Amino acid sequence: MIPTLAGRLQTRIFLLATVGVVLTALVVPALPGTSGSLAETYLTAYLILLAVAVVGLGWELLYHLLMQFRWDKDWPTLFGLLTIIPEGLLMWVLLEAGLVPGIDGVAFSTFATMFAVVWAGQWLFANGPMRVLSVQWRLRGGRLF
Repeated sequence: MIPTLAGRLQTRIFLLATVGVVLTALVVPALPGTSGSLAETYLTAYLILLAVAVVGLGWELLYHLLMQFRWDKDWPTLFGLLTIIPEGLLMWVLLEAGLVPGIDGVAFSTFATMFAVVWAGQWLFANGPMRVLSVQWRLRGGRLF
């Protein structure tokens, strides 16, 4: 349960800055559809990760608004997993429209693989180890500080 908006924002940033960075580093060499050097691929991948973080803060504001209509003011865990669909689609549209600075173009297979791996990894971490290792995080409404 992460009932506070501040906690949701902090958690998203924390997960992308830790789990997201590590998983991106691990998955980039195996990404399909990449052209150019490995350094260019890493740069593109981390720019996408940064864009996901920025756009994700907006998503959290929308999710928080929608949660106000739920009696418990929280998402079921499955909803959290399924948010990969609208978030992934929006990021792909932004990439295709050239609205992510520093990225000229990226193959769909490259984006989809990276996004799915990072999303699944952070969702699993947030719903597994993070709940066990950070009990205080849960008791403070998801706020890290």
